[in-house]
Amino acid sequence: MTSGGDGDRGTQPQARGAERDKDDGRTTGTVLVALLANVVITVAKAVTGVLTASPALLAEAAHSVADTLNEVFLLASVRRSRRRPDALHPFGYGKERFFWALLAAVGIFVTGGCFSFYQGVHAWVTPEKQSTAGFVATYAVLGVALAAEGTSLLRAAAQLHGRARQHGRSLAREVAASKDPTVRTVFAEDATAVLGVLLAAGGVLLHQVTGSQRWEAAAAFAIAVLLVLVAYGLGRAARDLLVGQAADPRQQQDAYRILAEQPEIDTVTTLMTMRLGVDTALLAARVDLHEGIDSEQVEEVSVRIKAELHRRCPAFTEIFLDIVDADSTERARASERREALDRAVAAEEEADRGGPPQDE
Repeated sequence: MTSGGDGDRGTQPQARGAERDKDDGRTTGTVLVALLANVVITVAKAVTGVLTASPALLAEAAHSVADTLNEVFLLASVRRSRRRPDALHPFGYGKERFFWALLAAVGIFVTGGCFSFYQGVHAWVTPEKQSTAGFVATYAVLGVALAAEGTSLLRAAAQLHGRARQHGRSLAREVAASKDPTVRTVFAEDATAVLGVLLAAGGVLLHQVTGSQRWEAAAAFAIAVLLVLVAYGLGRAARDLLVGQAADPRQQQDAYRILAEQPEIDTVTTLMTMRLGVDTALLAARVDLHEGIDSEQVEEVSVRIKAELHRRCPAFTEIFLDIVDADSTERARASERREALDRAVAAEEEADRGGPPQDE
């Protein structure tokens, strides 16, 4: 017998919804700061790059164009992901954030990486001389870009640092483990932008010192490689979430523990989860009940267990229980799965602490 989760969707505490709204507000603010910074520096880089024929600056202009478009994508993702479930999307629109994060990664690769590579090739094959005034203008624009990108980076880092403290992690670990692709994408873009500006400045400086524009071409190549690597990392993370990534192992462990505590449940044979959004997930479990529970009690027991799961694990907004009759083989496999999950949780806790515990 299968017991679905449709009747329990309204049981989540209102406080959780208010906290989600507040978090989305902070995320929107972070994206807006990044968008405003990118609009200003995109125009400055593009105009100055064309006037001075600086390949490094033009590569950075393409980088900023990609970032600007991506901020628009990410703003759309925050708004669209909050839409309520409907007949066509009964589990809601939470994965919108994952989709738009994937588009942002593609934008970084195509608009930023490919154009930067083209600028590097063009400057390497047909180098041009640059005037002293051109160098001064380039340095001025790069300085403004560094200040603007640095401000946006600090905003994104502050939001991630707050989450890292809540989770007991370092900032680097929070960036790697965060399931919110919006803030992670903004942080990655801004960090890459700051590094890209420094690479461009180094190329321009070496061009001025040596008289060879191929140093700027080399900087454009370096920026292209940097953008491709960042795009690959962000795209891979978004792909994993889109195709149906499981919930955090600690959330799964909590669900296992709650189910095992129920007096009517003998064995949790299977527990499967899938992320539906940044902070929501689906849970489907097969459970074997103790003998002596008649068919009339099964529905009542299922409703009570789902309510308990909702109360203690509110991230699971959709819960489905399948009542099965497990044999010895299924019980053995269930034990193996639980041990594997415990190991995964232990590995995550070690990573959050910064590595494996020291031997005594």
